[in-house]
Amino acid sequence: MSGELIHQSRYLDGGDHKLHIRHIQHSDHPQGPAVLMVHGSIENGRIFYNDKGRGLGSYLARQGFNVYVLDLRGRGQSSPAIGRGDEHTQWHYLNEDLPHAMQWVGKQHQGKFSTVAHSWGGVLMMACLLRHPHLINQVERQVFFGSKRSIRVHNPERWFKVDLVWGLVSPLVAGFHGYLPAKKLGLGADNETFANWRDVTKWVRQRRWIDASDGFDYQAAAKTLRLPATWFITGQKDYSLGHVRDMRRFMAELGMADAPQALLGKQNGNLHDYDHINILTHAACQDDHFPKVSHWLKTGSDRLDSD
Repeated sequence: MSGELIHQSRYLDGGDHKLHIRHIQHSDHPQGPAVLMVHGSIENGRIFYNDKGRGLGSYLARQGFNVYVLDLRGRGQSSPAIGRGDEHTQWHYLNEDLPHAMQWVGKQHQGKFSTVAHSWGGVLMMACLLRHPHLINQVERQVFFGSKRSIRVHNPERWFKVDLVWGLVSPLVAGFHGYLPAKKLGLGADNETFANWRDVTKWVRQRRWIDASDGFDYQAAAKTLRLPATWFITGQKDYSLGHVRDMRRFMAELGMADAPQALLGKQNGNLHDYDHINILTHAACQDDHFPKVSHWLKTGSDRLDSD
């Protein structure tokens, strides 16, 4: 391939804020299909790319896709950055940020696009589609990495990361600072508002998936809608934040228990036993599952030999 990756930062005006979208394309494929990528909690879009051309976003651009990586409100290069007193919540992501980004990407390409999400980004993506079903027709297909809505598994990693750090330490720190400074504390790549921490925590703990802001019943909505074809993927060593059992429970809530799924680990023929983060960042990814992800986005098949 003789060309090069082209990175451009685009900014969507949200009134009192700006949403950053990193557009990555390869100079040899300027007209390729579009993919919108959505990060999870205490993250930003950098989970999908870096300036050295690594990551799934960069890989897909080299395969001919026009990649659009969203930084949710206050994260990454979106502005203003999250700070003391900011109170935006999941409601703003579901009803403002994601619809805004989806409509913008749709206009750039005058047609359908696919989505890729990591962790809580998959929950936000599905919740947005369930609340705004007119957007479903814009989405060709999806790939979610380590996405779960609730956490029911019990093991030492869950007790430490979810119960202790997220459930007990984080609200104390957020209450003191006025937001959760996750990056400074080494808890994640970016910060959270205290209000969004509360929203995420409620959904993680709830048996029934109902929105606390207005009582919207996501599970009931899922029974009435046909959601885009989605491939659910998680790692063998993802013990708490995207455990395979919790991922499958999320699939069942969506009425997608029979959707394609993969557990990436050596026992299933992969090069590495992946965890919640290195499923997107490990050096082996581009020779292991990234080619299958690209093939799925292009064809709807998770088997490279299906043609």
